[in-house]
Amino acid sequence: MSVQTITDPGTLRPPHSWRDPAGHYLSVLTEPWYRHVFELTDLFHVATVDFWRSRGGRVAYLPMTTGSISSPMGRGSDSSPVRIRLEGVDTYLADSMQFLLEFSCRLSDGPVYYVMPSFRGEAADDTHLCQFFHSEAELVGGLDEVTATVDDYVRHLATAFLEQAPDLVAHLAGTAEHLREPFAAKAFNRIPFDEAVSLLGADPAFVKTDVPGARSLTRAGERRLMDLRGPFTWVTHMDHLSTPFYQAFAGPDKDKAQNGDLLFGIGETVGCGERHATVDEVTEALALHEVDRSDYEWYVKMREISPLRTAGFGMGVERFMLWLLAHDDIRDLPLLLRFNGQQIDP
Repeated sequence: MSVQTITDPGTLRPPHSWRDPAGHYLSVLTEPWYRHVFELTDLFHVATVDFWRSRGGRVAYLPMTTGSISSPMGRGSDSSPVRIRLEGVDTYLADSMQFLLEFSCRLSDGPVYYVMPSFRGEAADDTHLCQFFHSEAELVGGLDEVTATVDDYVRHLATAFLEQAPDLVAHLAGTAEHLREPFAAKAFNRIPFDEAVSLLGADPAFVKTDVPGARSLTRAGERRLMDLRGPFTWVTHMDHLSTPFYQAFAGPDKDKAQNGDLLFGIGETVGCGERHATVDEVTEALALHEVDRSDYEWYVKMREISPLRTAGFGMGVERFMLWLLAHDDIRDLPLLLRFNGQQIDP
């Protein structure tokens, strides 16, 4: 990749043109911010491909519609799917194709991955987009294997930007020194969810309860936890009812999930988890989360035909870019805006 050399030591700031959706594309054509974000996103993609190639990973080309949404579902859900009607058939735009990465993992002798769009029904704000990009992967193994892989992936991305675009990052972020943080000794630390709640004093500003038994951290809680524990903090073993049904049970009580969120930048930037290994576990989890099994019958059948212990993760590309650019509003990143309920050209 070739990036522009920056000699101006000042920091380039975004024009916030998302406030005028109809005219946003004109700003993209004229504002240097968007040209540079475009260049840095290209480097992200190339570095991602290089990372998985070095590990024997294979890319999976997958559809963007599904009858089996992976998020949200069940009682602890905090997001909504995008339902559409296509040629007379009700379906959904993919919120994630994690299920099909699990499927693809059974066709490969190594990890499988993709970078593709995801769609969510909730309104956009400073940390959420209605349409965003997901860098997702699935591999054979469990929670420890996938968290270690994510740590390596973040370091690999930081190396790419340090070596190929440090001046450009500094021009937009004000510094490139944060790119060295993932290489510090014990940069990535882990804390179980229950310990995180205790550390935060169970303050309702930091910990919310959507339904009984389904606690989660607020954005303020995530940031406070990073202040207390460090800029790269894994929160693991959350209340199972606060996670999707497909996360494996952690322990015999089955009230915790074998999962984790990596907090950095604005907060949760990566989510990961180990999957149920058996048909009985998936069936029990569907019932626990009050999810209709009929939409996931194929998912259960897959385990009967091809049992496999896997784990996977999803990184929000734009959320990673917020960390890269030391920025705090995700709406400043899309080249072309898409807000639910609006027709925005082009």
